[in-house]
Amino acid sequence: MQIHPKVFDAHCDTIFRCWDTGEPLFQNQGAWDVVRVRQSFCGCAQVFALWCARGHTKGLALESVYQQMLCLFQRQMEAYRPYITLCKGGREVEQAIAEGRIAALLSVEGAELLDCDPNRLQQAAADGVRIITLTWNHANALSGSSREQSHRGLSGQGLAFLQRMGELGILADVSHLSEAGFWDVMAHSRLPVLATHSNVKSVWNHARNLTDRQITAIIEHQGIVGLNFYREFVGLERNQESVRRHLDRILALGGAKHVALGGDWDGCDLIPDTPDITGLTKFYEYLLKSRYDEQVIRDFFFCNLMRVVSNIELCEYKR
Repeated sequence: MQIHPKVFDAHCDTIFRCWDTGEPLFQNQGAWDVVRVRQSFCGCAQVFALWCARGHTKGLALESVYQQMLCLFQRQMEAYRPYITLCKGGREVEQAIAEGRIAALLSVEGAELLDCDPNRLQQAAADGVRIITLTWNHANALSGSSREQSHRGLSGQGLAFLQRMGELGILADVSHLSEAGFWDVMAHSRLPVLATHSNVKSVWNHARNLTDRQITAIIEHQGIVGLNFYREFVGLERNQESVRRHLDRILALGGAKHVALGGDWDGCDLIPDTPDITGLTKFYEYLLKSRYDEQVIRDFFFCNLMRVVSNIELCEYKR
């Protein structure tokens, strides 16, 4: 009998792909679409990142790209309202899933899409943004990244940006951030910290993966590590077992309630075992056959990220 799990995934770049290709969110040739999700899972919440790299902006300023992708996202939510809806908190996620709809949450990957400006966060929160990845691969005015200026932490502007995020109930995502920036976020964040799509450096030594010390800090801060299915981050075998090794290490560090899915759908070359979002059904079955406690798997697939979203007090927007 095929298993249809409930999933809550912390990161996909599908909105950028739709913006870039013109394909709709409902059904497309990418790694995530509404049709496949509804066929594969008994309930789904998905964090959609607004992201765009240098060289892919179609000649627009990054802050203009943010507006275009936001408008595209809003149009897709309206066009397919019977099947998917924007949610701004845990109660809305629960309601959407109870109604048989996909719960969509919004993030920004790379604060340069908001011009790294704390004054733009109030509008972003009103737009529905609930998570911000402070940097992408490039350093910006807030901090160095894991690939550029990796020893530079949060600037004064970065600290002000983080503080304003906390006031508005927007979670900080430390995926892509420099290690120095990571520790600055851990020292100053008033909310749980997420690494929405990052794996374990002690399992596979990649600059984008997290050290055991970083993972332990996220656990102690009541945050979440979202496991990434990008083949370059998981290990040489690039299969389900490779991903499982990262899960096992987080569990060994005490992270059973602090690990989630962060597939990076439509943002990378995925492992062959999981070429798109539907591969999570086989991964769920694989973990069951590997004799994991089913509650641990359910927490990993859905409950842990749901807990963080539900426990965040969404502040009134400051006037």
